[in-house]
Amino acid sequence: MISAKNRRVLLIGWDAADWKIINPLMDQGLMPSLESLVNRGVIGNLATLDPPFSPMLWTSIATGHTADLHGILGFVQPTPDGNGIRPVLGTSRKVKAIWNILNQVGKKTNVVGWWPSHPAEPIDGVMVSNFFHRSKGPTPEDWVVPPGAIHPKALTEILSDFRVHPSELTFAHMEPFVPSIAEVDPVEDRKGTQIAKMIAEAATTQAVATWLLDNTEWDFTAIYLDTVDHFGHGFMKYHPPRLPNVPEKLYERYNGAVTACYRFHDMMFGQLLKQIDEDTTVILMSDHGFHSDHLRPLHVPKEPAGPAHEHRHHGIFVMAGPGIKKDDRVYGMNLLDITPTLLSLFDLPIGRDMPGKPTTQAFENPPELKFIPSWEEEGDESSMHTSEMRMDPWAEQEAMRQLVELGYIEEPEGSDAERVESTVRESKFYLSRVFLSTNRAEKALPLLEELHAESPDVSRYASWLMKCYYQMGNSAGAENMLGKVRALTEERKAQLKEKRLAAKAKAEEHGYSVQKPDQDDDKEYTTADARLDLMEGTLLLEKGDADGALEFLQRAEQADPHFPTLHIRIGEAFARAKRWKEAEHSFHKALAIDPDDPDGHRGLALALIRQNQFEEAANAALRAVGLRYFFPVAHFHLGEALMRLGMHERAAQAFEVAVSQAPGIRRAHYFLVQLYRQHLNEPAKAQQHEEFMHKHIQPPATV
Repeated sequence: MISAKNRRVLLIGWDAADWKIINPLMDQGLMPSLESLVNRGVIGNLATLDPPFSPMLWTSIATGHTADLHGILGFVQPTPDGNGIRPVLGTSRKVKAIWNILNQVGKKTNVVGWWPSHPAEPIDGVMVSNFFHRSKGPTPEDWVVPPGAIHPKALTEILSDFRVHPSELTFAHMEPFVPSIAEVDPVEDRKGTQIAKMIAEAATTQAVATWLLDNTEWDFTAIYLDTVDHFGHGFMKYHPPRLPNVPEKLYERYNGAVTACYRFHDMMFGQLLKQIDEDTTVILMSDHGFHSDHLRPLHVPKEPAGPAHEHRHHGIFVMAGPGIKKDDRVYGMNLLDITPTLLSLFDLPIGRDMPGKPTTQAFENPPELKFIPSWEEEGDESSMHTSEMRMDPWAEQEAMRQLVELGYIEEPEGSDAERVESTVRESKFYLSRVFLSTNRAEKALPLLEELHAESPDVSRYASWLMKCYYQMGNSAGAENMLGKVRALTEERKAQLKEKRLAAKAKAEEHGYSVQKPDQDDDKEYTTADARLDLMEGTLLLEKGDADGALEFLQRAEQADPHFPTLHIRIGEAFARAKRWKEAEHSFHKALAIDPDDPDGHRGLALALIRQNQFEEAANAALRAVGLRYFFPVAHFHLGEALMRLGMHERAAQAFEVAVSQAPGIRRAHYFLVQLYRQHLNEPAKAQQHEEFMHKHIQPPATV
């Protein structure tokens, strides 16, 4: 068994990689490299964070902190003089990344392409920033390495030789992605150019990474590839099965592009595996998934970071190496668990200020965990930037252009001051969502109220303020904002109707007939209306009016039955009315749409418990906590189902987890008292929970 002192770890990030694509490909033998790792390690889902924006997520992965602490808030940031905007930089990160921590304890590290990591940090090892692989100019001769892209600078000439420029690719390189690429007119259809750029950038990152693995001393190497995400945003709409709004010609041309991208990554991954020994621990992961089936949105909202609506809540996690279980699964992980897991692999203490937990379930013999208050208070910062660095203008422009092409940011318009103001607004909005997603609505409230006051016509801000009021239990505030969001929706529909009528009039003026019949926007029941009815029903449900809630929820169901959360709320309304069979049916509907929805499995567990189907209920609750470990009510339902099955020790474990996550669940304490006193012969524990109930929880309390 290798010791933590001698352990080497290779961490590989595939942005947006998803099991829904990978599993069928592995079953067909088309991703053999990844399958070999899966067979000798553990796999699992990896829950993402909100908002699911890659620079924020990959910084959380590398630091173990949420965005309010690490400081990366979005895709762009104001320039130091406040007169413009530029892509978000690694210099905005406020806390130590895992490579800084490892350097403090004498470990050598390599980092390639991490987003964001420009300019490269002065680590003990090699860092190649996320600006290095971005190609510029029509030929390789026009491509200058951005200043600050490589540390140490002495490696610039060597690593530059490994860059691949899109112009160097031939049809033979691109035909595996698009077999008919030679027939595509590059002026009429620029997608071939996009594919060439994505392949070249991935090949550049791969070439640099393979050289570093062979030619440097390292204890930890981290490699990041964004190509799966870029192929997803560009070509997932053409992935089988064909969507109704996709032209047949384009579908036939590009329907294999996403699959080819995954196979390309598997080939690159296989090469990396050949360059390490069996004593190296390998982790492959993604920051989120990507909808690839019927859950693909037909239209991406025209708003900042709109493409994130195509992301799925769960990414992938695979880990294999010495002391790691083989051909097994892990459950309940999220992105914040990665840094604590890496620290435990190196037998280093975990910062108590890190909200994640190490994945000890993956170890054959779980390590004894160590803790310190914070790594921010330990050691020095010699491997971090000490001040803001001036950037090369072309590098920023190239990175900005790609963000515009992907749809993550809009083409810069207006004055410099207006663009800076817009960037600051969006950063505040993203920060508010971080607070809401981590149950800190009181911190989100002033940000959202300020945003809504400044921009009352922006429905996104109003909608999230409504959610904030709801999370805080302010039903009056939520209802007020719901009315405002409805008014904004009606105004938008009226504008759309006016625009359509104007277009029709102009067409008729020029002698064209309009074949498509008019749609009366005042009567048309849109998805936006359905979501508002969903919120109305949710508010009524919160007030205890199950019948009133069902009226709105079922109306929404008639308009848009493909929304899993809608069926979950209907199930909850039936549950509130103790109509358990109908509740079960609604939760099954939700899970038929999205089998990985933890709320659907939690609701199903409750409905089954109330129908005395305890074994099925336990399975549903296990599925819920496997998808979302921090889910106290699901742990409670698991405990109740196991208790009814006579599995008293396991039931007590589930209830203990529930009260560790939410100490105020009175019934969990009550059941623990009964279990410890009547079945497990632990009167001291029974007394402990009984005293806690009497001292801290006022009856009645419900789950």
